[in-house]
Amino acid sequence: MSLPKWKKLTQKELYKNPWWVYRQDTFMLPNGEVGEYFYVHTNGSSLVIPFLNDGKIILVKQYRYLCDEESLEFPCGGVKAGSDYTKTAIQELAEEAGYASTDLKQIGKFNPFNGVTNEICHVFLAKNLTKAASTPDVTEQFEHFQFSPDEIDLKIKSGEIWDGMTIAAWMLVRPHIS
Repeated sequence: MSLPKWKKLTQKELYKNPWWVYRQDTFMLPNGEVGEYFYVHTNGSSLVIPFLNDGKIILVKQYRYLCDEESLEFPCGGVKAGSDYTKTAIQELAEEAGYASTDLKQIGKFNPFNGVTNEICHVFLAKNLTKAASTPDVTEQFEHFQFSPDEIDLKIKSGEIWDGMTIAAWMLVRPHIS
């Protein structure tokens, strides 16, 4: 059985910045009721899980303003206008982790918060890494860490890794590694 869909009647752009657009849609439910839905539209994002040759995985620590805390995460960033998921993955791997990859493979995708945003995050595995120039945005500062898969599991379990996108991406990749 398929669930009935809502019908979009109108769409307004309420606010726009370089990263996302805040929109208001007017919709009609299958029973004829009309309502409003407010959400964040993005071009999507790319998250990269960088594997070193010794089996360790690179994570970055950065300050997250909204939570006023440091966060341990996989390199990730929004797809800018005129770019795509693969180009963004390559750029974020270099910008945040300081590496390039000759073996970049998409392994899955997810929506980080489907009641609030239509963003789709594509998850990439990066292997055969070589050092690359890192040019973070002015708002970004990173510390780099290397962990084994088991150490990442423990850091998620303990709450040290609390970033939802990192946890979701790890759930996609974890069954594929030992």
